[in-house]
Amino acid sequence: MDDRLSRVFSALADPIRRDMVARLASGDATVNELAEPYSVTVQAVSKHLKVLEEAGLVTRGREAQRRPVHLEAEVFDLMTKWIERYRREAEQRYRRLDAVLAEMAESGVERGRTDIEGEAS
Repeated sequence: MDDRLSRVFSALADPIRRDMVARLASGDATVNELAEPYSVTVQAVSKHLKVLEEAGLVTRGREAQRRPVHLEAEVFDLMTKWIERYRREAEQRYRRLDAVLAEMAESGVERGRTDIEGEAS
């Protein structure tokens, strides 16, 4: 799983590939359609797609003369599970920190009262 996850995150490290994934989220597209907004060759786009394909993010189909590229949603489940695990761990650490800070604030208020009362005596 870690190797696959590494390939996915590595594939998404490139802004063009991230943009392609975002565009494919709204529907399948051909290589030429994906290449349109970029100032790179169709061959360069094909290389980007190969990286996405090797990571399992996209597949290429065949519909008569058309070869649409399809986004594979289950890969996002893999990423989400990994991210969610660490998000929960971080959230638990923050909750513990909040509790410690609240405890410190309460004991500081009590000490402050004692110091003030001590000065008044």
